[in-house]
Amino acid sequence: MKPPPNAAAPRVVSTRPPTAEERRRAQRALLRIRVIVQVVGKANTHEGYTHTVSAGGAMLIIPEPLPEGTLVIVENPKAQSKVEARVVRPPQMSHDGQLVPVEFTSPSPNFWGIFFPPSIN
Repeated sequence: MKPPPNAAAPRVVSTRPPTAEERRRAQRALLRIRVIVQVVGKANTHEGYTHTVSAGGAMLIIPEPLPEGTLVIVENPKAQSKVEARVVRPPQMSHDGQLVPVEFTSPSPNFWGIFFPPSIN
């Protein structure tokens, strides 16, 4: 029996585990934006840059490591906006400083001032 002409082609299901990129919840963009990071409840700030950004957070490069679970305020001085975020994994050392992954505590898709297309996953 022949399938109808407008029938969708069968999807091939892979048996391999998904790649890190396929597991991501949001698209990321390599974008260097100056940021100011302040730990919630502390007075001192850390100046740094983004490594990558997404609609839900960023990988920050700052001079000091911040422990997983730390609440921070990330300021985007160019856009004159701030957002609360949480450190989601332990930082990693890089030649530029500490790579600190953060996720916004509430949706802020326009914080970086760029458009992220919807995920296709």
